[in-house]
Amino acid sequence: MINLTTIERKNLFAVKGNPVTLLGNPVKIGDTAPEIVASDLALKDVTLSDFHGKVVVLSVFPSIDTPVCANQARAFNKKATELSDDVVILTISKDLPFALGRFCAAEGIKNIHTLSDFKFSRFGLEYGFLVKENQLLARGVVVIDKSGIVRYVEITKDIVDEPDYDKAIAAVKVILG
Repeated sequence: MINLTTIERKNLFAVKGNPVTLLGNPVKIGDTAPEIVASDLALKDVTLSDFHGKVVVLSVFPSIDTPVCANQARAFNKKATELSDDVVILTISKDLPFALGRFCAAEGIKNIHTLSDFKFSRFGLEYGFLVKENQLLARGVVVIDKSGIVRYVEITKDIVDEPDYDKAIAAVKVILG
């Protein structure tokens, strides 16, 4: 259930050119990353603190069953092979864990962790990515350093736009030194 006092932001994200409203508290560079609770493929609750001490890349998208979201998952799966064990890539969407698992199995995706925000919308609200009109997540990337501080945030302009993978990975490399 969404709190009626939730922050609403307009004109930041669109669905195929049609502006939508983002709900939640927008996370900013320099913020302590809010804790999240999301479901893994076995429906187990996973928290951000489960990855404490790692650089965390949150790859956020609306639904794995769309071409742009599938490309985003594939791209970050490939990028993960180029990064050290100090980095973990978590994809997060409102898809059911079963859909995420089906996609990863069919695509051979093994280098990223897929999480679902379907149960609580906690990620969407805590990070400001929840789309009011369809209750899906906006597309973007958040990079969090080993101390839990947000170092990079991107929300794409439109649902059809892929995030800037190079900028996200550059932020990771700056953190790693």
